[in-house]
Amino acid sequence: MRSHDGVPGRGGRAVVLGAGMAGMLAAGVLSGWMDEVVLVDRDRMPTGAGPRRGLPQARHAHMVMSGGARVVEELLPGTVEAWVAAGARRVMVTEGIVVLGPGGWFPRRPGTKFLVSCTRDLLDAVVRERVLALPQVVLRDGTEVVELLGAARRVTGVAVRETGGGPVDNLEADLVVDASGRGSQAARHLARLGLPAVREETVDAGQVYATRLFIAPSGTEHFPMVSIQPDPRSGGPGRGATLLPVEDGRWLVTVAGTRGAEPARNAADFEPFARSLRDPLLADLISRAEPLTDVHLTRSTVNRRRRFERLTAAPDGFIALGDAVATFNPVYGQGLSVAAHSAAALDRALHRRQPQAAGFARHVQRAVARTTAGPWDLATGEDLNYPGTKGKRPPPTARLLRGYTQRMMRSATGNPAVLMALTDLMTLSASLTCLARPAVLLGVARGPGRDAQHSPPITAEELALCGLGGTRR
Repeated sequence: MRSHDGVPGRGGRAVVLGAGMAGMLAAGVLSGWMDEVVLVDRDRMPTGAGPRRGLPQARHAHMVMSGGARVVEELLPGTVEAWVAAGARRVMVTEGIVVLGPGGWFPRRPGTKFLVSCTRDLLDAVVRERVLALPQVVLRDGTEVVELLGAARRVTGVAVRETGGGPVDNLEADLVVDASGRGSQAARHLARLGLPAVREETVDAGQVYATRLFIAPSGTEHFPMVSIQPDPRSGGPGRGATLLPVEDGRWLVTVAGTRGAEPARNAADFEPFARSLRDPLLADLISRAEPLTDVHLTRSTVNRRRRFERLTAAPDGFIALGDAVATFNPVYGQGLSVAAHSAAALDRALHRRQPQAAGFARHVQRAVARTTAGPWDLATGEDLNYPGTKGKRPPPTARLLRGYTQRMMRSATGNPAVLMALTDLMTLSASLTCLARPAVLLGVARGPGRDAQHSPPITAEELALCGLGGTRR
């Protein structure tokens, strides 16, 4: 086995808990440095792009932003092309999207940023196939974690058994990576080893998601993504919706509402909810489309951050990544890209230090925390605007950021420099420092001006493809 930089691998075994996107990317990274990487997941993995019992939220809209996609491409070269070959759309931002943001309609302009539009099942299936083809990676699906092995100073492996019961098998490991997602039990397992409680922060807007698949009208292979976002300045609950063109000639439509404006599971209420949004465009589009599925509803959307990096006595041999560290309200489309950046933090550390070395895990955990900080501030800052949101009020600096980004959203409807910075930020292609560019500061101060977009930037030809005859109801 050889490492990614062409020198002999460092050997040993790593165990990765969770075979979702974060876990698969972590396993791919570790395969270049370890003799064996064992992936453990409670679910039986589907053949191809199929649903998973332990990932019900996969039915809703998921996007990989260009910042995350480029990281995935660096870690697993050829993945973006493989997604597209399997049926995903590479949608250019903002040319290929029709978005009503909090401050108005964003103009459609050519750019270099993009998003990958397809179902979550396809995203996972392509990455899973590529990672499991690596000779160092072994999958143990249908397997659950019983406890971590070792002591407070070092985790030395994990005890597992078949999901639902059976004999326990101890997997010794030089490194254990928890990428088991929202339901991670890492804090409980670490407490059993004598470690202090992991500090946890939550912000819960009570967001509920409802999703339905439709047959896309004929000729809409290049139809734009459509998103109607809530305006947090309204003082009421937030309502929004997204239409994603996905593989096999389908539209995946997700509607969402915060506490007090939740969508229902009843199919008869789906289009009326979409019509209650700030603009009826998305409702008009699906009014002529044929539904393929019932409505799937999810209520588990709380923003949660676990501060593993703040443990005063963090153990060697254990790292948490992805949703096990921070979960975001899915409306912001950041979770998968943040997971990719977390795996990249692990990759960078492996190029500098041995995973068995003292302090390696703490170093990686702090780097992962830094990758989640910006997206966390943006997501929770928006959610705290809605009535009934539960969570600690942000510090003054975060409130200033929230006010600035809200004005930035309005300015982006007419100012190209501000729109470009906002695109960089939202696609995770740049850090929060992009907000301080002189042209951006000046543009935000001036506002959108006369060039503001006041109507949906959708063409008569695109509307006609949907049977709307160039007009809307």
